[in-house]
Amino acid sequence: MSESFQASEIDAGLANITVKKTPHHTTRIRLYVPTTGQNGGVWSKKLPLVVYYHAGGFITQGIDLKPVHDSCNLMARELNVVVASASYRVAPEFRLPAAYEDGVDAVEWLSNSSEDDEWIKSYADLSNVLLVGTNSGGNVAYNVGVRLTFRNLTPLRIRGLILHEPFFGGEKRCESELRHVNGQAVRDFYWKLCLPEGASRDHKYSNPTVGDGPDDMEKIGGMRWKVIVTGEGGRALIDRQRDVAKLLKEKGVDVVERFTDDGDGNNAELGDHSRAQTLFASIRSLIHSCAP
Repeated sequence: MSESFQASEIDAGLANITVKKTPHHTTRIRLYVPTTGQNGGVWSKKLPLVVYYHAGGFITQGIDLKPVHDSCNLMARELNVVVASASYRVAPEFRLPAAYEDGVDAVEWLSNSSEDDEWIKSYADLSNVLLVGTNSGGNVAYNVGVRLTFRNLTPLRIRGLILHEPFFGGEKRCESELRHVNGQAVRDFYWKLCLPEGASRDHKYSNPTVGDGPDDMEKIGGMRWKVIVTGEGGRALIDRQRDVAKLLKEKGVDVVERFTDDGDGNNAELGDHSRAQTLFASIRSLIHSCAP
């Protein structure tokens, strides 16, 4: 389905929204193509493709909600990229790894649609693809990347991952969790709903630094992908995000850390234009450094 769309609050360069369904689980993909730079509807060159996975703690939100739509809308315009906003099944009806499976479906559909879908064929540079996610979406982007290591996705080529304040956990409280106890019970409840039945927060889906999680990091290192991990010091998960970034580096991954010393709201970059610029600057730098 394709339709013209005008954002209600953001003067975005958005031409159309296309919603697709993949063969499994009716995973949907909403495509955003910026209009800025178009010449009679024709681009001088194809644009990097950002596959975006939304936030929500694995149990809320979706690609149709206005905050997610506006964020992808703004991302397409500000970064001059094609954004594929991918849906995924949520808990408690669908526990992990359902979200990861859907995330893989989205990437595989994009790879297989290169000749059949006019938007992908005309606008997206499938040789320059980034997997990007916020909060639980950052966790999804990471685990989708793990599942796609060494898989032949030709003509699609993943260049890197951007884990924006990724949602990770663990049984033992880290120091930042002990400093910021507000919301801890809610986060624990989210993990209880979304992890496989009987799994603790030290399952690798929650805590990739334990068990065979480090082996997954070595797989990513073998792909020579670049990874950005972001986090803010005023939030409870900053130490977990730092630990993941540190171990990724130890396992041979090219990691850029974008950690700040403060923060005053969950995923505020996505709701505030000025704060979004900080995030987008990091994404832009990775896009340029990953360009083929």
